[in-house]
Amino acid sequence: MDAELRYHTLLEAARHVYEGHAELTDFVPFPKDVRRQPIVPQAHPCSALFQNDDALKSVAYPDLQQAIVGAAPVAHWRETYKDTDIGADFLTRFGCYCIIGEGGPYLSSDIRLYMVYMPAHFYYPWHHHPAEEIYLVVSGSALFKKGMCADEVLSPGQTSFHKSNQPHAMATQEEPVLCLVAWRDQFETPPVWTPQMDVADGTRDAAYAEGVR
Repeated sequence: MDAELRYHTLLEAARHVYEGHAELTDFVPFPKDVRRQPIVPQAHPCSALFQNDDALKSVAYPDLQQAIVGAAPVAHWRETYKDTDIGADFLTRFGCYCIIGEGGPYLSSDIRLYMVYMPAHFYYPWHHHPAEEIYLVVSGSALFKKGMCADEVLSPGQTSFHKSNQPHAMATQEEPVLCLVAWRDQFETPPVWTPQMDVADGTRDAAYAEGVR
């Protein structure tokens, strides 16, 4: 399958799931101004880990998961936290690439759409960004944490909404997680760490103690 077909298959699978999920369409309708843009694929160590993760089995959205995996070899994998002190383990095992937006095969003025992958026993520390955000779990599960809210373990079909600059974090346990993630408004500012949240509740220390890294 050539790159163009992989991109098209991914867009249509994402569109189908997005338009069939009320919480996503309430967040922001799937855009009508989607247009193709050229990209240069960028490899990442996590790509192979993701493509070979046999624990990812989506009963809810098998076509979307297959399309996300299918586009992995020709995706421009993001390195959002490359110049931070997060450490090599996070940088090599956290996976994200854009579907609609900067670095993705498609562009829209209304939305940014990403895939996010985290293997089992992984911790994504507290962070925040001006853009509002919604996560949809495609396969697997994860513990979702956000400021001023109770922790939730979410499974396929469930969502987590993050307000503008609301700190949030994630952790996986015995299984990995694959998510479809949408942003609206204030796309220009990337996420940054919220280190005081880790200090305040001991999340990072507890996560590492339990083998979630």
